[in-house]
Amino acid sequence: MRKERCAFSQQSGFSLIEALVALLVLSIGLLGAAAMQLKALQGAQSGYQRAVASLAAQDAVERLWAQFDSEHNECHGLAGEAAEWEQLWQDSIPGLSGTVESATDDCTFHIVLAWEASPGSAGEPRLAYTAKLPGSRP
Repeated sequence: MRKERCAFSQQSGFSLIEALVALLVLSIGLLGAAAMQLKALQGAQSGYQRAVASLAAQDAVERLWAQFDSEHNECHGLAGEAAEWEQLWQDSIPGLSGTVESATDDCTFHIVLAWEASPGSAGEPRLAYTAKLPGSRP
C-alpha cells in the first residue's frame, strides 16, 4: 500500500506566519488611526481655547466701552477692572494672562492674551487684538 501525502505537509506553519503578518499590519493601521484621532482632539482643544480668548478680548473691549465718558468724549481704560476681567477668564483657559494697554492718546487699546499650550502643541499661543474708541485720553 502506498501512502498518500497531504498537500499541506510541505506548507506547515506558513498560514500561521501569514496570520501574524496580517495582525501586525492591522495593529500598525490601528495605531495610525489612534494617532490621527489624538491630533484631531488636540486641534479641537486649541480651537476652543482660541475662541474663548477671542471672547475674552471682546469682553475687554465691551468693558472699555462701559468706561467711556461720552459727556467729555474721554476713555479711561480698565484701571480698576483689569484684575477682575483677567480672573473671570482664567477659569475658562488655564494659565491665561492678559494685558490691556493704551497705545496713544487717541483711545487706541492693545489687548494681548497668552495662555498655556495644550500638551503636544508647539509654541505659546497668543491673541493680539486692537480696539479704537472715539475721543481722547484725559
